[in-house]
Amino acid sequence: MNLSDMLGYADIGQLSRIADVYKCECNGNSKNELIQSILARVSRHDVFEEQIDVMKLEEMRFLNSLLFEARESYSLEDLIARVQQSRFGIEQIAAPEKTTSKTKRGKKNVMPAPPPSPRDVIARFKHQGWLFNGFSGPNRYLFQVPRDLKTRFKETLQRRFAKELVYTDDPPMYRDEQDLMTEDIKHLLHYVHHNEIQLTADGSMYKRFLLQLLDRMSVREELPGKGAWRFGYGRHFNVYPDRFSLLYDFCASNGYLSEKNECLSVTDKGLERLKGVPPEEREALYAYWLRLYKGPVANLLSLVHWIGALAGEWVSADSIKKVLLPFVKPYYYDDADAIMERRIMTVMMHLGLLRLGEHPVYGTVVRMTKAGEAIVSGKGLKLAH
Repeated sequence: MNLSDMLGYADIGQLSRIADVYKCECNGNSKNELIQSILARVSRHDVFEEQIDVMKLEEMRFLNSLLFEARESYSLEDLIARVQQSRFGIEQIAAPEKTTSKTKRGKKNVMPAPPPSPRDVIARFKHQGWLFNGFSGPNRYLFQVPRDLKTRFKETLQRRFAKELVYTDDPPMYRDEQDLMTEDIKHLLHYVHHNEIQLTADGSMYKRFLLQLLDRMSVREELPGKGAWRFGYGRHFNVYPDRFSLLYDFCASNGYLSEKNECLSVTDKGLERLKGVPPEEREALYAYWLRLYKGPVANLLSLVHWIGALAGEWVSADSIKKVLLPFVKPYYYDDADAIMERRIMTVMMHLGLLRLGEHPVYGTVVRMTKAGEAIVSGKGLKLAH
């Protein structure tokens, strides 16, 4: 539902609180006047942007987590978890028993106030008309963001982000890996089908088989270094290089490969895949990547969507990172910069969603491919759920 629909279901108490936030001047006893006054105020760009101006970073992260998903309803527990996940990099301060303490000289030090609780943040969003409870039955316990407000939030944030980006002319050279992943699926299955591949106790391939396979891939990769911290991005991510690990897991998840009795083989479904590329396999690869990486990169979908929206033309990778890094939560051994560069932008290039070039003035530059724009903004987004 849109904002006007949700205001129509709200009681006069909630409408009055929303009207107070937007400084509406109207008859507070008339539900119709309250609704019309709120809609008139919210529709003004200056008023809407003023509300965004005063948002704290963790509130922006919380809002961002709600903008791009296909789902429309959230439980209170889900919203609380999202607020908590939005507080990375911000010192967690427990509420002290006393708000002041004395130094040896008798002067009082004012203790910093604790951050608002997740419920307080959710209540603030409700008072601004950005979150609404359901109005009947089980939906009473679920929350929704008005559909038209989601669109306005995205448009407003995109304009703000774009002002900080450095757009460039075409680089002299760039990498475009469209269709290479689908070709390498065939190379992987062909090699496994024609060789007896033994697996180690943990289910990974022995090094000699892995090296032979990597030589057949379209994109050259080195084996991970010994002792490197590698986990969270796939079943054998600790021993397989990044791109090959994703490729292998996709094939195993799709039932193309069988790991039995410490041997790797191609299934009947895999043999069918050898005969030709299924329709929409690139969309399926994209959706699988989102599912696989959404654990370590909790807000992966929104970050990919922002890159898709901002990189319609060649743009400096550093300027995109500067805009989006505040929304990237570090993951153990990966800091925000590593996640943005290696786990998102590089993988988007491998999937054929993003071109990556080198500009003589601006360094690394990126641009979405036409296929990437279609997949991220359309069918690929639905497949991710």
